[in-house]
Amino acid sequence: MAKKEKDPRVGIVGGQAVLEGVMMKSGERCSLAVRTEEGIVIDNTKETSLRKKYKICNIPIIRGCVSFVEQLFSAMKMLTKSADMQGIDLDEPETKFEKWLNEKLGDKLMAVVGGIGMILGIVLAMGLFLLLPTYTAKGIDWLAGGFISQYSILFSLIEGLIRIAIFVAYVWLVSFMPDIRKTYEYHGAEHKSVDCFEKGLPLTPENAKTCTRFHPRCGTSFIFVVLIISIIVNSFFEIDNTAIRFASKLITIPLIVGVGFEFIKYAGGHNNILTKILSAPGLWMQRITTREPDEAQLEVALTALKNAIPEEFGGIDEPNYDPETKKMVKKSAETTEPEDTASEDAE
Repeated sequence: MAKKEKDPRVGIVGGQAVLEGVMMKSGERCSLAVRTEEGIVIDNTKETSLRKKYKICNIPIIRGCVSFVEQLFSAMKMLTKSADMQGIDLDEPETKFEKWLNEKLGDKLMAVVGGIGMILGIVLAMGLFLLLPTYTAKGIDWLAGGFISQYSILFSLIEGLIRIAIFVAYVWLVSFMPDIRKTYEYHGAEHKSVDCFEKGLPLTPENAKTCTRFHPRCGTSFIFVVLIISIIVNSFFEIDNTAIRFASKLITIPLIVGVGFEFIKYAGGHNNILTKILSAPGLWMQRITTREPDEAQLEVALTALKNAIPEEFGGIDEPNYDPETKKMVKKSAETTEPEDTASEDAE
């Protein structure tokens, strides 16, 4: 039996929902499209991954960690840029302390503030998704008379299920916020646009509207795969000391993230019973993290998509947004070979 050739469209583009818009990335081509009062504003840039610069960063497992970190920084940058493109003033009147910081750090101020914000976010996430599940599982074990802690697999399973429940509850609760709900709609528009492209349909809002808003390479699916893998990995650690158990989880995070990346990469191009089972929770979760978009939102997502994909797939290069003049300026993003963007869809 002849080996089925891989569709050249599948897996070369991924995206992210932002404030009133969508970012799409294919290879080094990155396009951010945002809906403003004046219409759709576009920002085309070139982003070269460390995976292309250094061979060691493209080794299986390691490449997953590299991509994950790059996506965290990219997501923060794109959210900030989307706010700027809408003319949203995120700054309040400067205090004396802020003026001092601005004098000392100058152009580096936003980078420092953004870095501090990311560190605080990571600390909060660790407390919420690592420490809280562990202490909650220990509380349940205490109520059960210590029975659960006798079996590391059972304790890890309960701990993992608590972690998943916290994640689901968090995502569901924030979905009631109007701004988040709209972002989820743009998330749906991003998925539908990618599905429209991968099916080879003309890239129009009418066609994209008929496509699915559920995608196996979504960041939501990636998180669920990571949570499932963490349950399996942590079941091998028979550790009672909470501090040591917490440290062991931190140490295994790169391995878990790397394995999760490889699975999502594999699942994106294969459709078998294993990928269906492990992908199912993430796809179910997308019923919360994505919403049905309207045609205006699909138009934004398709604009970003067309600017991100190579010309041979119908890509275009529209005028760029200049934050200094607040006008559209022609600034082409250099055409490069597309790479597999299996995990480039960020929430």
